[in-house]
Amino acid sequence: MAAINPKSSGLSELWSRLRFVLLALIIYRIGTHIPVPGIDPVKISSLFDQNQGTLLGLFNMFSGGALERMSIMALNVVPYITAAIVMNLLEATTPSLKKMFRQEGEQGRRKRTHYVRLGTLLLAIFQSMGFAIALSSQGMAIDPGTMFIFTAVVSFVTGTMFLVWLGEQVNERGIGNGISLIIFASIVSGLPSAIGQSFEGARQGEISLILLLTVAFMAIIAISFIVWVERAQRRVTVNYARRNPNQMAMGQASHVPLKVNMSGVIPAIFASSIVLFPASISSWFGQSEGMEWLQEVSLALSPGQPLYVVVFSILIAYFCFFYTAIQFPAKDISDNLKRSGGFLPGIRPGGHTEEYIDNVMSRLTVWGSIYMIMICLLPQFLIVSANVPFYLGGTSLLIAVVVVMDFMAQVQSHLLSSQYQSLMKKANLKGFKR
Repeated sequence: MAAINPKSSGLSELWSRLRFVLLALIIYRIGTHIPVPGIDPVKISSLFDQNQGTLLGLFNMFSGGALERMSIMALNVVPYITAAIVMNLLEATTPSLKKMFRQEGEQGRRKRTHYVRLGTLLLAIFQSMGFAIALSSQGMAIDPGTMFIFTAVVSFVTGTMFLVWLGEQVNERGIGNGISLIIFASIVSGLPSAIGQSFEGARQGEISLILLLTVAFMAIIAISFIVWVERAQRRVTVNYARRNPNQMAMGQASHVPLKVNMSGVIPAIFASSIVLFPASISSWFGQSEGMEWLQEVSLALSPGQPLYVVVFSILIAYFCFFYTAIQFPAKDISDNLKRSGGFLPGIRPGGHTEEYIDNVMSRLTVWGSIYMIMICLLPQFLIVSANVPFYLGGTSLLIAVVVVMDFMAQVQSHLLSSQYQSLMKKANLKGFKR
């Protein structure tokens, strides 16, 4: 088998894109170690030592350890995700926005991106001010005061906007979704140290080796189950009629692939962001005098608590249906089939086709939402009930696996494209180079 030559014209672009993704992730990881000026690292370290296994630790994992180090990227891309959620809600409920974003083509897409950036900036300023005021009031700053708050806000906002820009550069010059890859890098960055601590605990007898192997086996099963469900499809048969001068004849048959989980990891990310935001605010400001009730809110929204389970499950189910409805509307699918001359066997085009597709997608989304709730919550029950040191929770595990699958799919697409170009050149077809 011939070796792949990275210098070939077909693969040179792929290698350059992979190098850019790697460089972007390295820059991001370096940025998570740059602290905000004026932070007392000893007090910050003590705070996180006292809150291990709580919501603060979960938020720290999603930030790639940047929150624990109180780096300039402590907010990570959470403001961007929240702004995207708000924009999706506004687009679904405001017909004028929907028309502007979807019917104006590339210009509409640029307007939507501009509004999401503006929303990210406003949310980043708001969250940064909350962080900075909380750090100053709780004595986490070396010299608390107005100057520290201003410096911290500028640092946090700059870090978040830089990550948004870096993610967009990965979209244009790299492979995969830049924001998803940043979240993926944040999640897996602490995995090596967590595995090392688990084996060290097993060596010292603090953790049962059998229990540790059981967790590893369950993680493999969970990953296999995620891959199996994410690749599952419900194929709706579509026939295309072709016309000839004499009669209408049956044409080419195809299918519309409808995934079990049409919404991907978006519901898990959206639900986590919504739950983490009020809970993190409660944990920061709950220590102030007269605000002790916020601590109770933070504890009630901690992973494993009944309120957290109920709210998180409802949010996941809601966003599964909501995101599927706005991204894959049955009416648009029905209209596209009608314009292209396609029809479902035994179903009349138009409203009947729309109703059938909507029913199929609704049933699939029910199972997809149940699947996402199981994956996101079952590992947390394992952690709470058996006290298992399972680093990756269900949400982070789902995000990591799906991002890797999407990344590999795009790499394979580039490889197939390069092979197609080489075959066309070898065939010496006229006009190919033109």
